[in-house]
Amino acid sequence: MTPGGNPDLRVGFAGIELKNPIIAASGTFGYGIEFEDIVHLDRLGGLVVKGLSKEPMTGNPPPRLFETAAGMLNAIGLQNIGATAFLGEKLPALRAKKSVVVFANVFGYTRADYEQTIEILNQGEGIAAYEINVSCPNTAHGGIQFGSDPLLLDEVVRTARRVATRPIIVKLSPNVTSIAVNTFLAMAIDAETRRPRIANVTAGLSGPAIKPIALRMVYDAAHAVKIPVIGMGGITTASDVVEFMLAGASAVQVGTASYFDPVATEMLVEELTSYCREHRIERIRDLIGGLLTD
Repeated sequence: MTPGGNPDLRVGFAGIELKNPIIAASGTFGYGIEFEDIVHLDRLGGLVVKGLSKEPMTGNPPPRLFETAAGMLNAIGLQNIGATAFLGEKLPALRAKKSVVVFANVFGYTRADYEQTIEILNQGEGIAAYEINVSCPNTAHGGIQFGSDPLLLDEVVRTARRVATRPIIVKLSPNVTSIAVNTFLAMAIDAETRRPRIANVTAGLSGPAIKPIALRMVYDAAHAVKIPVIGMGGITTASDVVEFMLAGASAVQVGTASYFDPVATEMLVEELTSYCREHRIERIRDLIGGLLTD
């Protein structure tokens, strides 16, 4: 317990200490600062800003979101203001918050895109690490996703490591035979109009519907590597957080929950504190990888 009698929720990875394991996921929390009027950002473990590219992007045409029975489809198309504008317009306000841990999600369509975007972001102060989104189609290799080909993935990670002045987190795709979880490729059709619910036709499925699959993937990943794993996929309760940590996650990201409750991330921190008190858990990091299988 901490000196005040509360459970110790601190976790860490790559030399970064988080006050708790709850991280707001990229693409669901804007650039973070937009939530400051409804969420106490300094109570979160951290936040990942929406994906940043070298140049601004407008994203996909609407409709881009559709609620499913136990989750959500989205095909936003990586709309963003660009890395340079982020440094000038968003990062200063986040940095003024002092105790907010900020991760920058980075994407590109070629290795050069990743390299140039990271080089721009290297100039900004207050970014804890880069989250490399490898779900984009590599236009230099016929549109195959970086995360779908081990060689392309190796190339982009090596490129990022070579130029980055901060730690790197790789956000992997689940749409392969053996990997971790982001969103699952899916679709929905309007039976009345006989048209797709999403203008892009296919979209990424997230939310509680994918949690059991995500949990299994985190478990597999945590047992396959010796580096920290961040879990995500359908997390809405403190019990969900504990499950992912028992499966091997050092921290978790919360995404879709913020759509149906904008204060979901902060509430999860409070719920996790209560959970640990009720279950006499003094240090939450002791749960990491603690699943009993015999």
